[in-house]
Amino acid sequence: MKNKPLKILLSAPRGFCAGVERAIEIVEKSIKKYGAPVYVRHEIVHNKYVVDDLKNKGAIFVEELEEITDRTRPVIFSAHGVPKKIPEDAKNYNMTYIDATCPLVSKVHREAENLHKAGYHLILIGHQNHPEVIGTMGQLPKGSIDLVQNENEAKKYKAQNNKKISYVTQTTLSVDDTKDIIQILKDRFPDIKEPKKEDICYATTNRQMAVKNIAKKCDLFFVIGSRNSSNSVRLVEVAKNSGCEKAYLVHSESKVPYDDINKWDVSGVTDFSNLFENSDFNSDISNWDVSNGTNFDEMFLYAYNFDQDLSEWEISDAANTVALLLYALAK
Repeated sequence: MKNKPLKILLSAPRGFCAGVERAIEIVEKSIKKYGAPVYVRHEIVHNKYVVDDLKNKGAIFVEELEEITDRTRPVIFSAHGVPKKIPEDAKNYNMTYIDATCPLVSKVHREAENLHKAGYHLILIGHQNHPEVIGTMGQLPKGSIDLVQNENEAKKYKAQNNKKISYVTQTTLSVDDTKDIIQILKDRFPDIKEPKKEDICYATTNRQMAVKNIAKKCDLFFVIGSRNSSNSVRLVEVAKNSGCEKAYLVHSESKVPYDDINKWDVSGVTDFSNLFENSDFNSDISNWDVSNGTNFDEMFLYAYNFDQDLSEWEISDAANTVALLLYALAK
């Protein structure tokens, strides 16, 4: 029986949304305008590589304004948004501040404020301690907005007597999970007021749909992102719920779960070029059937940690010279 060739599918759309790109650009332009350092309250986005790159350019990340020692320097608020008190504190400190809050998050803030002014008690569907949730709840007086995180909490939620209720949502939630929570609230409180437009970010929605469409075709699924990224965590959940049990969140090549890589069927792969270039890879792949491989160029180039025995590989004479040469260079 002929083995199936290895196929790699790329989800589309993927990558940063417009709000994230805008926030990164704000930090970079601020550094150019004001010079280094520029302070940023909380990680501008939940991505280690972006944060490290901005640090190298002159950004200093803090969790609270009180940590800023030189208050003559500007401070930027992250894309997740901040409680209303934070800009007020910055003014009291006579600090220059720049708001990089995602416009879609700002829309939720305005929505919550308008509903509160109209006499509604608010429910925020989201995850406790997420910066966006903290920022949204911080737009309203304490006690005027409640957090509901899951279906169980929606079933147990107790509305305040004689209070009209409405809801808003965190912008980076699972579309499917949120629909289920909303349905429970609507069944329990038929008069609950819904937002004019869905609060979940359109980029979040279309990326989850893209993962749904390809996950069911995959035996293995990688979401490249940080553990504290709500979007990335949700995409792993979506992949698993859509039929790919082996879905993983990885933030770097070194974190790829290679535990069963020796069992991968690569018999249909012809091009192995640059596969482990510049990586920390050092797992046993001696069982790989690479007999159909024709291009091994730079497969292990600068993969200095790799020291596995590949002497059992059966490869063509033409490819053999290249493969052994580059294997030797890597070692």
